[in-house]
Order: sequence, then C-alpha cells, then structure tokens
Amino acid sequence: MTTVDIASTEPITGTTFAVTREAPTAARVAVLGNVIVATRQALKQRVLDLLHDGVTTVTLDLAAAGYIDNSGLGVLVSIAKKCRDAGGALWLEGANEDLATLFAITKLDTLLNIRLAPGAPR
Repeated sequence: MTTVDIASTEPITGTTFAVTREAPTAARVAVLGNVIVATRQALKQRVLDLLHDGVTTVTLDLAAAGYIDNSGLGVLVSIAKKCRDAGGALWLEGANEDLATLFAITKLDTLLNIRLAPGAPR
C-alpha cells in the first residue's frame, strides 16, 4: 500500500511536507526546506493527523531538509513521544552531515531513531 498525499507548502517559508502512506500503520513525511519556528507547528500537525488516522510509525525524510532550529528540535522530540505513545516510533532518515552533527551535539542521537545519509559521520 503506497498512497501519496498532496504535499503542503508553508506560504511564508516555502517549506514543503510531502506525506506518503507506505502501509496502514506507516507513513513517510519528506521535509523539503527548514524545520524552524515558522514551520514546526505545520510539521507537528501533519504527524498528529497521521497518528489520528491510525499510523503509528512515521519516517521523517530529511534528505532535502536544510536547517533545524531549536524549536524544530523540540518538535522532533514531541513527535517522537507521540509516536511512542501510539505504540510506534519516529524515524529520522537521510540527515546530512550538518544535521548529523547537530543531533550529536545536542545528544538527540541518543534519544531519537536516526538513519544517516550515506557519507554522514556516525
């Protein structure tokens, strides 16, 4: 089962969140742009909507993400907790070297499930 939801673009920032339902309980959200104070609530709402629709495991595809600020990091932690509470998990996938470094510095690499992009430091 793979269904693609129409991507939503935040008008002020141009950040896009494209959702693909991969299975009845699994979905992928591709982040194209930045996860910052202006976009964090839209990302959180997309994931909450998925959880409401029966998804328990969410993969955030960060391959095209540019920057994540402190409010964006906070929303990742919040989303991960919501997914765990639903009996599933949040996976971060495709993080570039800068994001991998950010996760390591903030120790979020010990809290979140992260699959790094090829070539990103471990």
